[in-house]
Amino acid sequence: MPVLSGAVTFSRFRSEPAGNAPSDKKRWLAKGLKSGAFEPIDLKKTEDERAAGFVELENHDSIEFSTGAILYGDYALFGFRVDTVKVPAPVLKAELDKWATAFEKQNGRQPTRGEKAENRASLRHMLRQRAVPSTKVHDVSWNLQTQQVQIWAASRKTVDEILLAMEQAFEVKLQPLVPAALAARAGIKDEELVPTPELIGMEISNSEIPSSEVSHGEA
Repeated sequence: MPVLSGAVTFSRFRSEPAGNAPSDKKRWLAKGLKSGAFEPIDLKKTEDERAAGFVELENHDSIEFSTGAILYGDYALFGFRVDTVKVPAPVLKAELDKWATAFEKQNGRQPTRGEKAENRASLRHMLRQRAVPSTKVHDVSWNLQTQQVQIWAASRKTVDEILLAMEQAFEVKLQPLVPAALAARAGIKDEELVPTPELIGMEISNSEIPSSEVSHGEA
């Protein structure tokens, strides 16, 4: 639970409403979270290998999203859970080899390519039924006063997935809080975003800089 334990791997964003600001934030939060709530993989009814969605921060199996479970002062805290089910290739191969050996012993010949393919599908289904989904939960912190959002995830792909889920659930636009984005909001031009002599630890006089590069706002 990084958001409560002080881990520092996170990405920051600013939330901007895509439409009208909600009049009832508590109801809006609960409705948004429930619209994108996590649904476990049903191994008996689907062949899906992945499921993702919102869960409560302190109970990763709960999607009730009561006010006491998601609001902490000015902050909305919740998790984004990702479950995956995979049959390891070496395990499937070992089972298929075992079946092929038994088939050859019983039938006096090796199985055909089609027979192998058919049995591979059956074995994969059987192994998948026995598999236990692996679970990862990424914490999300949302300051409803400053509109700053922090997502505890190291993978860029995961961060993008959470951003999309939040934008769809809450009808907001999330802008990255990185130097380039902050500079753009402040009206600072790209060519002005260069290291200063103090930053790189060097003292450079104007005479040492080509005339084409001395154009950062000085007369």
